[in-house]
Amino acid sequence: MKKVLIVGASGHGGVVLDCILKNREYSVLGFLDSFKEKGLKHNGHQILGCEKELPNLIKAHNIYGVVVAIGNNWIRKNMVNKLMKLVPGIKFISVIHPNAVIGKRVKIGMGVVIMPGAIVSSNSTIGDFCILNTNSSLGHEGFMEDYSSISSGVCAGSNLKLGKFSAISLGANVIDNITIGHNSIVGAGSLVMDNVIRNTVVYGTPARFVRLRNPGDPYLYGDKPSKNSDRLIFKK
Repeated sequence: MKKVLIVGASGHGGVVLDCILKNREYSVLGFLDSFKEKGLKHNGHQILGCEKELPNLIKAHNIYGVVVAIGNNWIRKNMVNKLMKLVPGIKFISVIHPNAVIGKRVKIGMGVVIMPGAIVSSNSTIGDFCILNTNSSLGHEGFMEDYSSISSGVCAGSNLKLGKFSAISLGANVIDNITIGHNSIVGAGSLVMDNVIRNTVVYGTPARFVRLRNPGDPYLYGDKPSKNSDRLIFKK
């Protein structure tokens, strides 16, 4: 089997590992992680160092490609950029758990992760480096732009347009024909009944505007502020 590396030895990385192993299409050499000690093990697989080890590992082990297992959309994008600079032309594989349901005429970009129980209905498009988490549902004609994500238990109706870097959080519901702008966050358990403008956080039932946000602002548990978080791009 072709050998791959997983970039990101977190809980999310462990689920990505499970998806790969269940498919039996690739073998996993190990993990790369910037914050974990080299030589330790994560879910039974060794941490082989940080991303800077990638060029040497590719030469030594004939690595076919990598999966970036980073849940935060903005941080995932930054890591992808780093890897592209380290190894121009590197292959990013998409991983689809065998228990996911993919409808007819669905287009899936590179570096996508689709978790167990996820449903992608017909004629939908999933851009590069998107995540559909466990038991999430994307309705027919849905469109997820690059680096967007939907969390576990999300139910999105038909014709959703989810903007770049935007995320729909745990258990939220989105009615049909909704557009969510770039870099926006829908809070957990929300019901989205109106379009969401870019660079905002919305929350509630029905979802209402909470605040503006900067690209790179934390939104997942354990996130650390990025460089952009120190730079206010909006004034109220």
